[in-house]
Amino acid sequence: MTKAIRLHAFGGPEVLVYEDVDVPAPGPGEVRLDQTAAGVNYLDIYHRTGNHFANLVPPATPGVEAVGIVGAVGAGVTNVKPGDKAAYPLTAGGYAAARLVPASALMRVPDGIDDRDLAATYMKGLTVGHMLNDLTTFAPGDFILWHAAAGGVGLIACQWAKHLGLTVIGTVSSDEKAARAKAAGCDHAILYSKENFADRVREITDGKLCQAVYDGVGADTWLDSLKCVRPYGVCASFGLASGPLPPLGFADIPAEGFVTRASVAAVVRDRPTYEKGAATFFDVLKKGIITPHIEHALPLAEAAEAHRLLESRKTTGSLVLLP
Repeated sequence: MTKAIRLHAFGGPEVLVYEDVDVPAPGPGEVRLDQTAAGVNYLDIYHRTGNHFANLVPPATPGVEAVGIVGAVGAGVTNVKPGDKAAYPLTAGGYAAARLVPASALMRVPDGIDDRDLAATYMKGLTVGHMLNDLTTFAPGDFILWHAAAGGVGLIACQWAKHLGLTVIGTVSSDEKAARAKAAGCDHAILYSKENFADRVREITDGKLCQAVYDGVGADTWLDSLKCVRPYGVCASFGLASGPLPPLGFADIPAEGFVTRASVAAVVRDRPTYEKGAATFFDVLKKGIITPHIEHALPLAEAAEAHRLLESRKTTGSLVLLP
């Protein structure tokens, strides 16, 4: 027996139950992973609440990313072996001390990367890398807009974008978060509670607007995000923290602008793409280009508290659970 967080019904954080579970021997193509740290993501809240965006059906274990040591492998597994450190993104069942994982979801982790740092950043880093490297091309100094720049994804994005030579505009909710974002490389932090961010983007860019806008907030920001895209730029939705996107008519799309939905699923569904994205992220993490900010590292049993903190939208940086 081992310990895990189980979800028996949809609801608030209180439905996350810490209990004993069985972990059988791995079958063909499976790996038993003895986990050392699990990431906490907004997708976990969608799973817990039964949001239509998610597809977890109780009873189940939430959590979609973790790091651990391979304890055993099933028949046909060749990409990892017992004793390897390995990590996975976007694979439900992460809030557990040990679990079975499809070998195809795992990536062996090179030496020199801290378990907690990786659990706090792996899926976020794959997402940011995909959006900065795959969705469009940039010239040095190009403007980008990133919403929630002081959050777990936003802080990674600010650091990585500055490394790429971009000029980063970020939205934040407080002066404290503005300072945090600026310390991570955000050139212009807009307090959306005091200013209209679309107007400020136009001022900051002298009317040229942004080559890319990255919106993980959703309902509260999307229509104004579209106003910030320059011709032949891209506006990418990658999260719905404030609710589903409002209805969008063809006339709302910026002239010569491109609108897309970005997802880490696009990275992990194709093994060569996944390997390339993981290698790129491991490299920037090892080189210190990205310095993870873990605001809370909580025991696995306190998963409900982790969800309360994340839903408060008062956190800066990432949260991890420790089995």
